[in-house]
Amino acid sequence: MNAIETIEQAQMLERPDLRPGLTVRVHVKIREGEKERIQVFEGVIIAIKRGGPRGTFTVRKVSFGQGVERIFPLHSPSIAKIEIGRAARVRRAKLYFLRKLRGRAARLREKRRPMAQ
Repeated sequence: MNAIETIEQAQMLERPDLRPGLTVRVHVKIREGEKERIQVFEGVIIAIKRGGPRGTFTVRKVSFGQGVERIFPLHSPSIAKIEIGRAARVRRAKLYFLRKLRGRAARLREKRRPMAQ
Protein backbone atom coordinates (compact mmCIF):
# COMPACT_ATOMS: atom_id res chain seq x y z
CA MET A 1 0.00 0.00 0.00
CA ASN A 2 1.17 3.48 -0.74
CA ALA A 3 1.10 6.36 1.75
CA ILE A 4 -2.32 7.70 0.67
CA GLU A 5 -4.05 4.34 1.12
CA THR A 6 -2.48 3.93 4.55
CA ILE A 7 -3.83 7.30 5.70
CA GLU A 8 -7.27 6.61 4.21
CA GLN A 9 -7.56 3.25 5.99
CA ALA A 10 -6.96 4.97 9.34
CA GLN A 11 -9.82 7.42 8.67
CA MET A 12 -12.48 4.81 7.85
CA LEU A 13 -15.35 4.60 10.33
CA GLU A 14 -17.79 1.81 11.19
CA ARG A 15 -21.07 2.55 9.37
CA PRO A 16 -24.26 0.47 8.99
CA ASP A 17 -24.87 -1.47 5.79
CA LEU A 18 -26.54 1.02 3.45
CA ARG A 19 -28.58 0.09 0.36
CA PRO A 20 -30.71 2.06 -2.12
CA GLY A 21 -34.32 2.29 -0.98
CA LEU A 22 -33.57 2.60 2.74
CA THR A 23 -35.09 5.52 4.60
CA VAL A 24 -32.34 6.94 6.81
CA ARG A 25 -31.87 9.72 9.32
CA VAL A 26 -28.40 11.24 8.96
CA HIS A 27 -27.25 13.25 11.99
CA VAL A 28 -24.83 15.88 10.65
CA LYS A 29 -22.61 18.13 12.76
CA ILE A 30 -23.05 21.77 11.74
CA ARG A 31 -20.56 24.45 12.85
CA GLU A 32 -21.90 27.97 13.26
CA GLY A 33 -19.10 30.21 14.48
CA GLU A 34 -17.91 28.77 17.78
CA LYS A 35 -20.97 26.58 18.32
CA GLU A 36 -21.57 23.11 16.97
CA ARG A 37 -24.99 21.49 16.68
CA ILE A 38 -26.54 18.37 15.19
CA GLN A 39 -28.95 18.65 12.26
CA VAL A 40 -31.01 15.66 11.11
CA PHE A 41 -31.58 15.00 7.41
CA GLU A 42 -34.16 12.27 6.78
CA GLY A 43 -34.83 10.80 3.36
CA VAL A 44 -34.46 7.86 0.97
CA ILE A 45 -31.08 6.67 -0.26
CA ILE A 46 -31.24 6.98 -4.04
CA ALA A 47 -27.60 6.24 -4.89
CA ILE A 48 -24.45 4.81 -3.34
CA LYS A 49 -20.96 5.25 -4.74
CA ARG A 50 -18.67 2.64 -3.28
CA GLY A 51 -14.96 3.27 -3.11
CA GLY A 52 -13.66 2.51 0.34
CA PRO A 53 -12.90 5.69 2.24
CA ARG A 54 -14.00 7.88 -0.69
CA GLY A 55 -17.49 6.37 -0.89
CA THR A 56 -20.58 8.59 -0.88
CA PHE A 57 -24.33 8.15 -0.63
CA THR A 58 -27.11 10.42 -1.88
CA VAL A 59 -30.21 11.03 0.25
CA ARG A 60 -33.38 12.59 -1.18
CA LYS A 61 -36.30 14.13 0.66
CA VAL A 62 -39.20 16.41 -0.23
CA SER A 63 -39.30 19.56 1.86
CA PHE A 64 -42.24 21.98 1.44
CA GLY A 65 -43.02 20.48 -1.97
CA GLN A 66 -39.44 20.90 -3.20
CA GLY A 67 -37.14 17.91 -3.73
CA VAL A 68 -33.85 18.20 -1.85
CA GLU A 69 -30.89 15.89 -2.40
CA ARG A 70 -27.73 15.82 -0.38
CA ILE A 71 -24.57 13.84 -1.02
CA PHE A 72 -22.76 12.65 2.10
CA PRO A 73 -19.23 11.21 2.26
CA LEU A 74 -19.70 7.84 3.93
CA HIS A 75 -16.72 8.05 6.28
CA SER A 76 -16.92 11.77 7.02
CA PRO A 77 -16.26 12.84 10.64
CA SER A 78 -19.05 15.43 10.25
CA ILE A 79 -21.64 12.61 10.31
CA ALA A 80 -22.47 11.89 13.94
CA LYS A 81 -24.62 8.82 13.24
CA ILE A 82 -26.87 7.17 10.67
CA GLU A 83 -30.19 5.66 11.77
CA ILE A 84 -31.92 3.21 9.45
CA GLY A 85 -35.72 3.43 9.23
CA ARG A 86 -37.95 1.67 6.71
CA ALA A 87 -36.62 -0.56 3.98
CA ALA A 88 -38.15 -0.58 0.49
CA ARG A 89 -38.04 -3.29 -2.13
CA VAL A 90 -36.19 -1.87 -5.12
CA ARG A 91 -34.87 -3.43 -8.32
CA ARG A 92 -32.38 -0.74 -9.29
CA ALA A 93 -29.02 0.38 -7.95
CA LYS A 94 -29.74 4.06 -8.68
CA LEU A 95 -33.22 5.41 -7.94
CA TYR A 96 -32.97 8.56 -10.06
CA PHE A 97 -36.47 7.92 -11.47
CA LEU A 98 -37.87 9.23 -8.16
CA ARG A 99 -36.88 12.74 -9.25
CA LYS A 100 -39.66 12.80 -11.86
CA LEU A 101 -42.38 11.34 -9.62
CA ARG A 102 -44.62 13.38 -7.32
CA GLY A 103 -46.79 12.58 -4.31
CA ARG A 104 -48.08 9.05 -3.93
CA ALA A 105 -46.40 7.92 -7.14
CA ALA A 106 -43.01 8.50 -5.50
CA ARG A 107 -43.67 5.95 -2.77
CA LEU A 108 -41.61 2.77 -2.75
CA ARG A 109 -43.01 -0.65 -1.93
CA GLU A 110 -42.30 -1.65 1.68
CA LYS A 111 -40.03 -4.64 2.13
CA ARG A 112 -41.57 -7.54 4.01
CA ARG A 113 -39.92 -8.30 7.29
CA PRO A 114 -39.78 -11.83 8.67
CA MET A 115 -42.33 -12.47 11.42
CA ALA A 116 -40.89 -12.42 14.95
CA GLN A 117 -41.60 -15.57 16.93
